[in-house]
Amino acid sequence: MTLFIEVKNLTLEFDGVKVLKDINLTINEGEVLGILGRSGSGKTVLMHVLRGVEEYEGISGEVIYHLARCEKCGHMEPPSKAGQQCPSCGDTLTSFEADFIKISLHDANRREITKRIAIMLQRTFALYGDDRVITNVVNSLTEIGVNSETAVSRAVELLEKVQLSHRMMHVARDLSGGEKQRVVLARQLVRDPMLLIADEPTGTLDPRTADIVHDVIAKAVKDYNMTMVITSHWSEVIEDLADKAIILEDGAIVKEGNPSEVAKGFMEMLCTVEKKCDVVVGDPLIKVDNLVKKYISVSRGVVYAVNDVSFDVKEGEIFGLAGTSGAGKTTTSEVLMGIVSPTSGDVQVRVGEEWVDMRKPGPECRGRAVKYMGILHQEYGLYIHRTIIDNLTESIGIDLPYELAVRKAINTLKATGFTEEKAKSILSKMSDEISEGERHRVALAQILMKEPNIIIMDEPTGTMDPFTKKEVTKSILEAREKMGDTFVIVSHDMDFLEEICDRVALMRHGKIVSVGEPKTVLAELTDEERMEAAET
Repeated sequence: MTLFIEVKNLTLEFDGVKVLKDINLTINEGEVLGILGRSGSGKTVLMHVLRGVEEYEGISGEVIYHLARCEKCGHMEPPSKAGQQCPSCGDTLTSFEADFIKISLHDANRREITKRIAIMLQRTFALYGDDRVITNVVNSLTEIGVNSETAVSRAVELLEKVQLSHRMMHVARDLSGGEKQRVVLARQLVRDPMLLIADEPTGTLDPRTADIVHDVIAKAVKDYNMTMVITSHWSEVIEDLADKAIILEDGAIVKEGNPSEVAKGFMEMLCTVEKKCDVVVGDPLIKVDNLVKKYISVSRGVVYAVNDVSFDVKEGEIFGLAGTSGAGKTTTSEVLMGIVSPTSGDVQVRVGEEWVDMRKPGPECRGRAVKYMGILHQEYGLYIHRTIIDNLTESIGIDLPYELAVRKAINTLKATGFTEEKAKSILSKMSDEISEGERHRVALAQILMKEPNIIIMDEPTGTMDPFTKKEVTKSILEAREKMGDTFVIVSHDMDFLEEICDRVALMRHGKIVSVGEPKTVLAELTDEERMEAAET
């Protein structure tokens, strides 16, 4: 095979912290390299270095692209094309090397190379949301000089390639996540790329949708004879797609080789997070009796979202509300927070030694309890244009002297699973400069900074990768241990609930059908419920 990319002793440092450490690897032309690693291991940073559209001050080593270049017009092709005719001007292509560490971002050769590098990211779809799907692809073609008449037929061909011709007239913002990723791929294929960088392209998708996107990517790589570097939190994806794989851990390559063996090593690194068996919970902190919430629907008449539900949550307990979509668990949690008023029944929260009636508004009733409660939604939002320290203080209305704010922020981050060194290192960063798992822990810290007694978490794991899910589990357990908080967790992730909760209430059609020890209660799920929960 022909050598395409050669990385030698690559090291990258931000603010005195090494995020890549002495990376050495080779990627051959047409090869698929899979990268596995936990959240914050350096995967995304490495991908951006390979992409070559940014310059870094604290970088050293070599990132060499071996190519075939036309000396007459500057056109670039993969290295195996050396000696062949240039497709642009007809001259002869000759062997050429470019080191992204040594040559400037503005160098003409570097720009020609980066034009032929396509990228797919986890959350950034980079689409014109108000335009139709076909218009999005046509725009990409016209940007590179294809005339409008040819662009339309070419766009249709590309959408067929990514199996999305049945959505070409849809408005882009109305597509599902998996469909948006396929439009992104179609737009990237316009470049006739030599290299596709796919950084967690299905990280926020459910497994079934992810499989479709992976199949489309694999076919495109084969059809276009591309080289690909892909990261994924599904180890089986790396096994299926990659020719070789590496594991990144704390910025260094700790394992390299056959994808199956590397994937096995990666799964073995998944630490087991265990609840302490001797956790002592206190007296009830929340009491719910005969709770009913009904709505009037024009088409369906009276709809009982919650129908005669009773349970309690004890102080210091991690309590789960389990069930499939529509079971009533989210409505129940919204009543607990005072967001939704119940139709009937009784909901009380203990503040100190006094019970507060959550049905009654006002600062001496519901308002008194709510200020000691926090909610973390699945789609949590950090302020992207503020630093982490700002996210943990000024942005949420906490006004403290700077030194005290930093001290409190570090202690709170430590309670969510950060080491003191890591907590200090991220305070000056923006939220998009840290990993997904780290952002989730910062979002939890944002809630904890307000010193709540009760935290309600709505689908905290979503479609997270296994490592990130373990980080979330650890952060909740550590917050409970260090701060004594009580958690109510709403989730369809049954494995997560079984692992983390002290007790679980299983909801079905607005009713609680069982409350108790997680393993026993969740054993009552039907096969249909388990399948629906897995696909949600």
